[in-house]
Amino acid sequence: MTRNDARNVDKDLILFGAAYYNEYQTIERLDLDLDLMQQANFSVIRVGESVWSTWEPEDNTFNLEWLEPILDGAHARGIHVILGTPTYALPPWLQTKHPELLAHSATGTPLSWGGRQEVDYSSPLFRTYAERIIRAVVGRYSSHPAVIGYQVDNEPGLELFHNPGTFAGFVQWLKARYGDTDTLNHEWGLVYWSHRISEWNQLWVPDGNTLPQYDLAWRTYQAELTTNFIGWQADIVREYADDAQFVTTCIAYPRPAVNDEELTKVLDITAGNPYYEMQDGLDATSIIEPRQSWASNSVWGLTNQADRMFASRQERFLVTETNAGAIGGSEQNYPPYPGQLAQAALALVARGASMIEYWHWHTLHFGTETYWVGILPHSQKPGRVYNEIAELGAKLRAIGPAMSGYTPDADVAFLYSTESKWALEFFPPLATEDHKPDRGSYPTIFNAFYRGVIESGAQARIVNVSQFLDCDIDTFVKRFPVLVVPGLYAASDDALERLLAYTESGGHLVIGPRTAYGDEEARARMAVAPPMLADVAGASYDEFSNIDASIAVKTVDVTAPSFLLSPGAEATRWIEGLTPNGADVMLGYVHHSFGRFAAMTSAQSGAGRVTVVGTVPNAVLGKDLGRWFSPTPISSVWSDLGVGVNVSSGINDAGERVWFVHNWTPEVANATTPADGPLRDLIGGDSIAESSVLILEPWSVRILVGNAGA
Repeated sequence: MTRNDARNVDKDLILFGAAYYNEYQTIERLDLDLDLMQQANFSVIRVGESVWSTWEPEDNTFNLEWLEPILDGAHARGIHVILGTPTYALPPWLQTKHPELLAHSATGTPLSWGGRQEVDYSSPLFRTYAERIIRAVVGRYSSHPAVIGYQVDNEPGLELFHNPGTFAGFVQWLKARYGDTDTLNHEWGLVYWSHRISEWNQLWVPDGNTLPQYDLAWRTYQAELTTNFIGWQADIVREYADDAQFVTTCIAYPRPAVNDEELTKVLDITAGNPYYEMQDGLDATSIIEPRQSWASNSVWGLTNQADRMFASRQERFLVTETNAGAIGGSEQNYPPYPGQLAQAALALVARGASMIEYWHWHTLHFGTETYWVGILPHSQKPGRVYNEIAELGAKLRAIGPAMSGYTPDADVAFLYSTESKWALEFFPPLATEDHKPDRGSYPTIFNAFYRGVIESGAQARIVNVSQFLDCDIDTFVKRFPVLVVPGLYAASDDALERLLAYTESGGHLVIGPRTAYGDEEARARMAVAPPMLADVAGASYDEFSNIDASIAVKTVDVTAPSFLLSPGAEATRWIEGLTPNGADVMLGYVHHSFGRFAAMTSAQSGAGRVTVVGTVPNAVLGKDLGRWFSPTPISSVWSDLGVGVNVSSGINDAGERVWFVHNWTPEVANATTPADGPLRDLIGGDSIAESSVLILEPWSVRILVGNAGA
């Protein structure tokens, strides 16, 4: 068995459990905790990643035996263990002995001790201590039968290091990448403002940098430091691990120094931490304006996190942390409404999760996260949350066999670019309400289109740029006949040529704002916009504008496929002044001046089609776009869906389609099953005839399986 095969442990099992910190308990209750976990259908716990000072209380003095009773007790109850390496939280003795290990948030400005992840993990000195504790812990427990895998470090990439050694390494990295200063001067345009250098030692530190090309290189280098550090740890662990044990790390995707696709290449499986706001944040009928930060606050935002995790390796993933209760500070107390825990977990499973693990088992009685609520409350008496978790565990056991080899369905593909996200953080096209740079411009643009597809009833697959470059284009077109590309600002010629090939092969390419405007160095291209794509699009623009208020859009009579526009559809925040040159004008602006521009054009290109959307759509327009991109999504075989009912699906290795039917509202809702074949309820085992009306209780989900045509 290879490590890549080992990650499922049992192909009929969806791993289920929580992070468990018996060392944080104030009373002895190991057996009681493990018994409660077993009763809640736990199959996995995560241990050990946060307590270096417990493992090594003094320099080179180890205390390794405290974990053995936990592993023995878990194993005796059939609970697997993921063992963490504790390198993200330094012990005080190491901080005192080597204060120079502190990461610098700016040149000459070290962070302060007292939190976590304050260390410069690119430091060779730090790695000597890190390697010692990794080898001690993993060497002690790698052969324990409970251990199925390892999590190295924890949510890496929190800081951009400005330490002297980091900058020196950056200069060496630039030398290897560009060769000489003349090449660097040319590629970065350092003639500007007299920035030309003749010697490498003339390169300035990043703190006062104003050049986007420098910044993009700096961000790329920082992400490589993270990948290098995690890969270094993984290699050490693999010296002890057997082929049935996997190595991963838990990714917090918004971290500034992470490129998730590159990071997961040095691991055996993707693992991530999707947090989300509960209560009205999971109400599909809520009027709360969604946002996406370290925690999402919408149904589509939760789906987006899962699709990003699947995209890292284009395969199923582990959820190493997600909400058990209220999350955030002591002032953010919004526990889940009854039913929401199972809903959210099963939504993640529907999009590819093969493990659901909560942070964490018991609510802490001390420390920073005292009010980050676990499965057990402060009383440690099992209550509603524990009971709902136990019911969820039983459901996951029931559906596990049907999820073997599961691949989520997708109607529409989205092209994602980490480099463009970085570039648009430095040079954001969008502004905040107070006219300051909106550093979240890339996710704002991307998510406006993604949200529309999800809320239209379609399903999405996110594909990273390098994955798109490596694919067989004809196969990709057959699998994803629609490809949406919003905000691809830092785009290489190869990527744009690939987009052209996609349309020539019959794909429908949808270009969103800022796409193709810059090259791989984030230099504005000297070409008619959208560069390299204007001819096949049959439309171009040479001016663009921010807009402070939304502008209504209108349909235009065209010969291309008609576009159904809903009341309230609007353009927001940005306009690219599209002028057609052979393309059909699909949408225009209702505006005294911008009305001279097209808001959306579409044209045949080769065997395919190119559509250009020159604005950031509001929720109504985004949903209309989603319906136009995919008028008959896979879920369209369902009918009479109530308001707030969402259907997602995937294919298992038996060739069956597994359906997840969610009611994301506090009201009873209905859904009518497909007409071409009966379904089987994976929880109750009942057979459900075709065209049956399902009654969906508030905050509930039904999981059904049938043939792939149904």
